[in-house]
Amino acid sequence: MKLIHSTPIACFLNAVASLPTNSPSTRLDWLEEQLLNYIFLTTARDESLLVGQIILLKQFGSQATLHGRLKNLVRKGYIRLLEDKEDGRRKLVHLTAKADNHYEQLSKCLISALKK
Repeated sequence: MKLIHSTPIACFLNAVASLPTNSPSTRLDWLEEQLLNYIFLTTARDESLLVGQIILLKQFGSQATLHGRLKNLVRKGYIRLLEDKEDGRRKLVHLTAKADNHYEQLSKCLISALKK
């Protein structure tokens, strides 16, 4: 039986855990991480994403909870909200360079884990 600590997923999780942690003011909680992943995957599919679409995602929590977490992601520098050119009341969600760097670090951890 293969030891769990030597499996690729264990290596990946260990590598992620060893990444330098951000200060408490910019560290992501579990829900913020899940929302950021959702935004990342939507962006990777080259789809636009509105704040209104995100706050309707019941699997992540109430509208108030999601709105608060989106505000946190903006404050922490992972996303920015831009006015929709067609309707200024709607806000488009975009990843920032900080979010791109976050996923680049995760990608490096994954590549490293797969090489072991």
